[in-house]
Amino acid sequence: MAAERIATATWEGSLAEGQGRIDLESSGLGSALPVTWASRTEQPGAKTSPEELLAAAHASCFSMALSHQLTGKGHPPERLDVRANATFDKVGDGFRVTGVRISVRGRVPGIDADTFREAANAAKEGCPISQALKGNVPIELEEVTLE
Repeated sequence: MAAERIATATWEGSLAEGQGRIDLESSGLGSALPVTWASRTEQPGAKTSPEELLAAAHASCFSMALSHQLTGKGHPPERLDVRANATFDKVGDGFRVTGVRISVRGRVPGIDADTFREAANAAKEGCPISQALKGNVPIELEEVTLE
């Protein structure tokens, strides 16, 4: 059975002066999360953006995929700290997500750095969020550090 997750957004006003809210309906863990055009293109100002939510989705997806890869190699991780940085920029006449950079620091007993990097690369390729972006948004594994 397919899993479905639901989020809603409400926007009021023009793009530049308006504001919106995002609700994470499926989990109920976030409601009335404020979003504005300025929070996308300038400073967040205690507001979120679609790109921040994309980065959160990618970081969590990658961490699960990497845990799976490592466990499959006989080295379940004690801890994985993943940072995803989604870049939003003007391209031509419009705006787009121009890339995602992922950094990971892991505490994984009994594994060497090369095997950790190999698992991280496999996770980058296999994570469902990476798959959704593949061919459209470049994804870079920026830093892979084994503690």
